[in-house]
Amino acid sequence: MLLGTGVALAVLAGTAAVMWFWPAGPRPPFQLPVACGEKWQLGTYPGHGDNDVDLFPMEGRTAWGRPVLASYDGEVVAAGVNGSLGGRTPQNPQGPRGSGGGYWVKIDHGGRWETAYLHLLEPPLVRVGQRVRQGEQIGKVGSTGDSGAPHLHYEQRRGFQKTETVFDGVASGITTDDREYSVLRVSANCAPAR
Repeated sequence: MLLGTGVALAVLAGTAAVMWFWPAGPRPPFQLPVACGEKWQLGTYPGHGDNDVDLFPMEGRTAWGRPVLASYDGEVVAAGVNGSLGGRTPQNPQGPRGSGGGYWVKIDHGGRWETAYLHLLEPPLVRVGQRVRQGEQIGKVGSTGDSGAPHLHYEQRRGFQKTETVFDGVASGITTDDREYSVLRVSANCAPAR
């Protein structure tokens, strides 16, 4: 019996290793993770991390509490706290910084593609294992974790690697953190993907 269990575990581990290194599928048609028609600045700065993007609203009310939406359909694989929360809130915006991403969500979109949403204001509105649709609200913009101001830190990942963000088929141009760089985009995250 033990030999059979050992063989089964070895086969399972080998299959998982092959799947992990299998090439990623085609990039899903990701949309900006914010409300339809809103204009946001996408940016980075030295030391931020290659392909990491911070999003700040360019119109309307404050960033605090704005809806964060799923970029595409998928399954929630992380929803909770990354690092420590700190104490920055709308009532105390200069409160102590935490560490890491604070409240966050990570979604698996299939084909080895994932997205991550960090520094959310409060616990995510989704749970691990939940299926979400493109455009579904998963959280609110905040400043938890190692964050200096309310914004959304966002990443697209292909397998092990962070990759340049592409929204509505248009590349952001943010690939390195060797200099400060920003672009403006209008969200087309207007209806659930089919």
